[in-house]
Amino acid sequence: MPVEQPDALVEKLQVHLASSVQLEDIPKTWISARRWENLKSSGDSALATLVLNGLKHTAVTAVLIGPETAHREWMQYEIRSTLKRGNGLLGIYIHNISDQDGRTAPQRPKPVAARHPTYDRVFDHGNHNLGKWVQEVHYSP
Repeated sequence: MPVEQPDALVEKLQVHLASSVQLEDIPKTWISARRWENLKSSGDSALATLVLNGLKHTAVTAVLIGPETAHREWMQYEIRSTLKRGNGLLGIYIHNISDQDGRTAPQRPKPVAARHPTYDRVFDHGNHNLGKWVQEVHYSP
């Protein structure tokens, strides 16, 4: 199976984030890929601080699930930190978002525990339902 190239993944994330403008009344925190890459050379402490600062003043974390998400150390750190804070957590599969050449990626393992909901960005109509998903997770016991 081919591994999705970073540029294709970035393109998919841009599609997803652009569609989330409907959440105008819900504060959002995005950590840009450029900011992340710039801090990588500063070491683990700087990356941990970036993740923790990104979680401040949040109630729900939406994990965008791509082909390698389940195996990324810092993604797992963000998930653990989210749960430690008591935040809601949901996963959004982005493998079915087509790249500029119309290709999609294979679905990979779920990086969050089964008790946390996951959705497919394409087949579950994330461009219309993202706000609903966030609210459901935020208000669930």
